[in-house]
Amino acid sequence: MSQRRRVSVAYDNVSIDVILDEPVAEPADALVLLPSSSRDSEDFDAISEMFVAQGFRVIRPQPRGMCASTGPMHSLTLHDYARDVASVIERQAGGSAFVLGHAFGQWIGRCVAADHSHLVRGVILAAAAAKSANPALRDQLAKCVDTSLPDPVRLAALQVAFFAPGHDPSPWLGNWHPVASKSQRAASAATPQDEWWGAGSAPVLDIQAELDPWRPAETRNGVRDDLGAERVTVVVIPDASHALIPEQPEAVVRAVREWTRTIRPLTGDAA
Repeated sequence: MSQRRRVSVAYDNVSIDVILDEPVAEPADALVLLPSSSRDSEDFDAISEMFVAQGFRVIRPQPRGMCASTGPMHSLTLHDYARDVASVIERQAGGSAFVLGHAFGQWIGRCVAADHSHLVRGVILAAAAAKSANPALRDQLAKCVDTSLPDPVRLAALQVAFFAPGHDPSPWLGNWHPVASKSQRAASAATPQDEWWGAGSAPVLDIQAELDPWRPAETRNGVRDDLGAERVTVVVIPDASHALIPEQPEAVVRAVREWTRTIRPLTGDAA
């Protein structure tokens, strides 16, 4: 059994809307979920319940400009988005958490680990793209975000960029935030990749989708090669593409739960 509630975490001129899914029985490992670019964390409603059933306290900060999250949207870097998440971990996770980022969300997760290592027990990369992506995929992503386009055009783009053959992309026609998307793209461009790519010193679980065009098979060991085999665990999930979580939620939950059980608490962490 679980209970869901919503809180706000504020600092300076920023207020972050947070969804909490908590098991009735405590204690539980804190798990932060960060959504893909241009999308909010309500994407995780179903899998959040599954994580709670596996003993997690799930914390879902909404990115700035989405739902009730507010704050400056111009002249940002990924470090600003990471600070938002770090503030939530400090206030709502008892000072440390596992951080799972989906697609663009794992950029923020890695940046949190790089900037605030004392808060992050481990980083989970869910459908992380390779270091460089096919520009044609970015064109398809732009069509997904553009809600003024006809649904058939956007569905075709979603199928190419996010969903494996035989998986229905229509649930992802909604939940896009074009204004926030511009801010995220600008922040990404303003942040050198080497400032967040290494994820500090945190252990890393790299969950890849077998059919993800953003992560070709020849790049399977890219993160492990960069960060070291002793830090990085790779799991490849069949019959999934870049969306991954709505396509294979049970497999994602199982991979995360098995891996987190191997990770020791941070010093002084009572979780």
